[in-house]
Amino acid sequence: MIRSDSAPASDFIRSIVIQDLKTNKHGGRVVTRFPPEPNGYLHIGHAKSICLNFGIATENKSAVCHLRFDDTNPSKEDVEYVESIKEDIKWLGFDWGEHLYYTSDYFDKLYEYAVQLIKNSKAYVCDLIPDEMREYRGTLTEPGKESPYRKRSVEENLDLFKRMKAGEIENGLRVLRAKIDMASPNLNMRDPVIYRIVKTAHHRTENKWCIYPMYDFSHCVSDSIEGITHSNCTLEFEDHRPLYDWFLDELNTECHPQQIEFARLNLTYTVMSKRKLLELVEGGHVNGWDDPRMPTISGLRRRGYTPESIHNFLKRIGISKKESTVDIALLEHCLREDLNKRAPRVMGVLKPLKVVITNYPDDKEEELDAINNPEDPNMGTRKIPFSKVLYIEQDDFMEDPPKKFYRLGPGREIRLRYAYFIKCEEVIKDKHTGEIIELRCTYDPETKGGSAPDGRKVKATIHWVSAKHTLETEVRLYDHLFDTPNPTSTDDNKNFKDHLNPGSLEILRSCRLEPSLKEAKPGEKYQFERLGYFCVDTIDSAHGHPVFNRTVSLRDTWAKIQKAQKKG
Repeated sequence: MIRSDSAPASDFIRSIVIQDLKTNKHGGRVVTRFPPEPNGYLHIGHAKSICLNFGIATENKSAVCHLRFDDTNPSKEDVEYVESIKEDIKWLGFDWGEHLYYTSDYFDKLYEYAVQLIKNSKAYVCDLIPDEMREYRGTLTEPGKESPYRKRSVEENLDLFKRMKAGEIENGLRVLRAKIDMASPNLNMRDPVIYRIVKTAHHRTENKWCIYPMYDFSHCVSDSIEGITHSNCTLEFEDHRPLYDWFLDELNTECHPQQIEFARLNLTYTVMSKRKLLELVEGGHVNGWDDPRMPTISGLRRRGYTPESIHNFLKRIGISKKESTVDIALLEHCLREDLNKRAPRVMGVLKPLKVVITNYPDDKEEELDAINNPEDPNMGTRKIPFSKVLYIEQDDFMEDPPKKFYRLGPGREIRLRYAYFIKCEEVIKDKHTGEIIELRCTYDPETKGGSAPDGRKVKATIHWVSAKHTLETEVRLYDHLFDTPNPTSTDDNKNFKDHLNPGSLEILRSCRLEPSLKEAKPGEKYQFERLGYFCVDTIDSAHGHPVFNRTVSLRDTWAKIQKAQKKG
């Protein structure tokens, strides 16, 4: 189990669990579950539910959390999604142990329960097509109308349901509905569909079944079969709770779990809908579910997020009943906090500008000491090569610098990190384009280590790499996938894809990095000094040829937000 640095989580659901244990409400048992549908990759919103349900289990000795795949829609599900979900949960630090289940494990029992409802005159086979069913359902202000098939006899319903199961009826022609109350103010109670016909092979049961239970029916019954005590779900299921209880009461199940709702996670600059994320993948707007711009757990992992940073983020936002949207800057703040402690520092130049130190000996090379991580002295130091020709960032030089630009310029002296003072003496330009191609500088050999014996000061320190020793590689700069905090807003009459950020990915192919990074392994994380946190891409990197993804910049917008709030 991966634990965050902050105090143990406390919220209203955990308070309910603690109270239930004190009163022995469920016989001293605590059984939660995480029930994903394997029709896509999990995103960070699912991580909130994972950390809640598995977290409760790890915090209570006798508690367990089940992983149950809600595999009731074979037309949209795939084994690929099953395996990705397992990987994501384990990466977050949780293990379901022997408690791995599938709703398809219960198809026979679910069918029997449906037959029981028919025999009790609580379910009927309906021939209304979807458009007619919507018309009969009514509205929030008008009651629904009873289906003309609602008064079918028990015998006829049993026969028709059996024929549905046998594959004698085509898709969409008939469904099994619960018989509740078409005048109920809760639309979910207006004779909801329990079973529909889907003649598609299932990834586990193959062609054994051609009818499949709806979520509202299969979920509560599966919870009961497994002996779940606390069925935690997001707020959109609050109106479904009466239906959850109705099914279990009518079936008189031995176990009646308690459904508890909490607010889902909404983040700025992203979408949290698997349907919309699937649109992005299938439309080629991103490079798969694990694209580092995606809010999927696999995308975050590939980008360089740590499970600890996600745990701390989720602990900070907490579990509540109130819907809200969290600023993505807080997530990035939690990531920086974690990487600041664990990521070794290196120097890299993303947009190189050549620097020749004219008074440095042509054949001389030396190794300078550099600190690996000032936050962790145990990481020690490393050696970095220094020679006559270097690379610095293009942005660290201006030929005509404005007043508050303190970095390198003609006639200016600055400090090279861990090295010497250098002074720009000459700017070399391309004769045809006028582009700056080289700086000629001098260095002061008495300033080794970054200080001058005569006490003179410089106003800037910049990073660099030795041209002779660098690793030339590709670096990918990622930014928010959308250009607006709320891409799903309908205020501007735009589709959410119209808000895709054209600058969400910039690929730099001639970056120069410290030579030690040649041996960097996929998934390893570093801070490129002054530039941000980066990780080795797990897909496109090869031995000796790492590709780096920018995980997050060094600029902490959340810290600025907090500072402004305190002043206010």
